[in-house]
Amino acid sequence: MAVDILLPKIGFSMNEGELVEWLVADGERAIEGQPLYALESEKSTQEIESPATGTLRIRATIGETYEVGTVLAIIE
Repeated sequence: MAVDILLPKIGFSMNEGELVEWLVADGERAIEGQPLYALESEKSTQEIESPATGTLRIRATIGETYEVGTVLAIIE
């Protein structure tokens, strides 16, 4: 079953965030609980953990800003 990787709402007033870095490459295996990508919002950068284990299929581009809830990738 595929799992959508959504841009999370980290802070109360957060509406968008910038994708800074993918820590797992497209097509590689993501492991649940391990860092998946880095997200910059409200002047801080945080590593976001993978919610599932499987093959990562990236849809979002590094350096772009996305709204909360945007699908950044899928884990199959």
